[in-house]
Amino acid sequence: MRTLILGFAAGAAWLQTQASLPPHAGVLLWGIAGAGWAASVTLRRHVRWRSAVALAAGVGLGFYWAAWLAQAAMAPQLALADEGQDIVVTGTVASLPYRFEQGVRFNFAVEKAVGAQVPPLIALSWYAGFRDEVTNEVGDVQPGERWRLTVRLQRPHGNANPMGFDYEAWLLEQGVRATGYVRPQPRVDTPNVRLVAFVPGFGNVVEASRAALRARILRSLEDRQYAGVIVALVVGDQRAISQSDWQVFNRTGVSHLISISGLHITMIAGLFALGVGTLWRRSFFTDWQLPLRLPAQKVAALAGALAAFLYVLLAGFGVPAQRTLYMLLVVALALWLGRITSIGHILCLALGVVVLLDPWAVLWPGFWLSFGAVATMLYATAGRTTVPLPQQAGRWRRLRAAVALGAHTQYVVTVGLVPLTMLLFSQVSLVSPVANALAIPVISLVVTPLSLAGSLLPAPLSDGLLLLAHAIVQMLAQVLDWLGARRFAVWTAPAPPMWSFCWALFGTAWLLAPRGWPHRWAGMLGWLPLLTALPSSPPPGQLWVTAFDVGQGMAVLVETHGHRLLYDTGPAYGLDSDGASRVIVPYLRARGIARLDGVIISHSDLDHAGGAVSLLENVQVGWLASSLFDGHPAIEARRQARLPYLHCVAGQSWTWEGVHFAMLHPLPASHTDISLTPNARSCTVKITAGKHAILLAGDIEAAQEAQLLARSLEGELAADVLLAPHHGSGTSSTPAFLSAVHPALAIFQVGHRNRYKHPKAQVYARYGDMGITRLRTDVEGAVAMAFGEGVAVTRYRASRPRYWYY
Repeated sequence: MRTLILGFAAGAAWLQTQASLPPHAGVLLWGIAGAGWAASVTLRRHVRWRSAVALAAGVGLGFYWAAWLAQAAMAPQLALADEGQDIVVTGTVASLPYRFEQGVRFNFAVEKAVGAQVPPLIALSWYAGFRDEVTNEVGDVQPGERWRLTVRLQRPHGNANPMGFDYEAWLLEQGVRATGYVRPQPRVDTPNVRLVAFVPGFGNVVEASRAALRARILRSLEDRQYAGVIVALVVGDQRAISQSDWQVFNRTGVSHLISISGLHITMIAGLFALGVGTLWRRSFFTDWQLPLRLPAQKVAALAGALAAFLYVLLAGFGVPAQRTLYMLLVVALALWLGRITSIGHILCLALGVVVLLDPWAVLWPGFWLSFGAVATMLYATAGRTTVPLPQQAGRWRRLRAAVALGAHTQYVVTVGLVPLTMLLFSQVSLVSPVANALAIPVISLVVTPLSLAGSLLPAPLSDGLLLLAHAIVQMLAQVLDWLGARRFAVWTAPAPPMWSFCWALFGTAWLLAPRGWPHRWAGMLGWLPLLTALPSSPPPGQLWVTAFDVGQGMAVLVETHGHRLLYDTGPAYGLDSDGASRVIVPYLRARGIARLDGVIISHSDLDHAGGAVSLLENVQVGWLASSLFDGHPAIEARRQARLPYLHCVAGQSWTWEGVHFAMLHPLPASHTDISLTPNARSCTVKITAGKHAILLAGDIEAAQEAQLLARSLEGELAADVLLAPHHGSGTSSTPAFLSAVHPALAIFQVGHRNRYKHPKAQVYARYGDMGITRLRTDVEGAVAMAFGEGVAVTRYRASRPRYWYY
């Protein structure tokens, strides 16, 4: 059975790497199931062959089961012709709404649509005064309400970058097949209106309960810094936790605790099982003699399983919560049936159920970390002999034994997950053992019970408990902040290749082998290639350029043999999210790049400078150059970091390992000319590596292009690659300028269906008419170029095709 389940999980994971879905998945699924059953019956006396057949059948079943579910999930889709059209939809609010300063986001279960065929589940944003600058009152949407809304939708689309978050896969897993926004009422004929206050239904009851608990917590902890942490522990909603707090939690390795984790679920289930079992044994202090009717052990198991199920519902059914729930259900079932089963069987059954219900779970780090942690503990304890304490052992002796066991478990998990953590996150927290030793008992045994009790008990008792829980979290956060601020807190290295990861796994297994295994310390040698790897770089004289897919904005990483430069920092997506935090910093971390030698911010528009502050806060930078005005947030952040700063001025130049950088624009006088727009002062850089060059033009427009032509020598503007000025707007890319640059390739960094309609159709056609190859980041994803003997181009979506990409 375990072999079959492991093969099933492997097959489901294999399907998620495919560029397209196989045809006739349902037919092949049943065919493999029948053939596997027949083979198992035929080979029932041949154990080795049965194991091989079980593994092969498991892989086939997992592959085609995942394909069958994927086909069903992708079947409902919005027609291309209906994207961006006004559509009137009627349905219910199907998720816990997330409120932010500009509006609210929520999932919407569509019951009826007028004007188009709409998928049954869509994700909506309702903005205040957004898009057409119309005053738009955002509705007070609550889970379970039925609304009639006028919306504009598009097919699922997300930024596609190496080592980045796959938003499109996440939407597919959630069952969301279209995203969009609610139209402002003054712009539409049909008003947005609530039709029914609550529509009965199991899912609506669950989400309404989560919303009520969240509202109660936020009322009690109004304007408290860590109210979001309390909400996350009670209902699993982590969206109110700030990025700065997440940075501390990640650096100290305790982020797994800031949610409804498996540890919390097990604890709550254990408390309920203990309480109900005790009351049942005592027959609720009556003479009913209940244990004679039903053993207390079975009642306790049932109570624990029920408590775990309810708590997991509050968690939103995340993978770690699912894994714990299924394991507890298997244990409860074994107790009820009187069958003792091993922990390995329980873990495999939980794995099979998770993948059976959600084959996309294998795409996310939480899945691998969750099962990896339990598997590591099983390996480190299986077959080990322990001496039980005698019945007369004292309280302190038992306490010391419990502390020793907890410390050993923490050691095993911390050490065992090092290879996987480096593979997934390219960093490992060195202070994690200390931080977890403090945070696990505080969060699991104190804060979580207080938070749950404060959420459920009546006021004013609830307020006091919630305030006490918050105070404890605040004190813990101060300690974690101090630990995370240490320079040695985190070890970073590039994401390892598979051979290095497997070698590190072998070393870890050696290190955690049973006592008496020869030279267990030598297992750490397996980590050396993993932890000491250096970031890759081009050979001297050559150049690597990566144009990120950051949506409607610019961000380009330029790498020579020994230096790295970032040109622009991407857009600001919201108050707590931007191109740097979402795209650039994760990419740099995965590459093991801890320092940028220079950063150029072409001008002050938010789609170019929106990520500047978060970049400077998270990455070491050598110097900053820009055309920003004094007082810009990036300038203030530069002052705090004490970075060398200079204005971009035509004539500046430098050379790194044979690669020449030349600033072509703006002129010195432009920085004091208040009549100029920020676009007109865009820093324009030409980078030359041998016979090839790239021109980064920022948002210059026709007037600046004419100035460059007037003061440039013949051939001075020529470049093989051009970063299209102003994203291909109608005010740039004049024929004369394109003729002077004469690029073979043009990169358009634009957002999918952006409101500016960049690149403009006539400008985009102009590039094509001149024989220039055109690549758009909204279509291709990130574009990587290697300048050597020629210019090799890699398009991310083409190099990593997935069936959920349109």
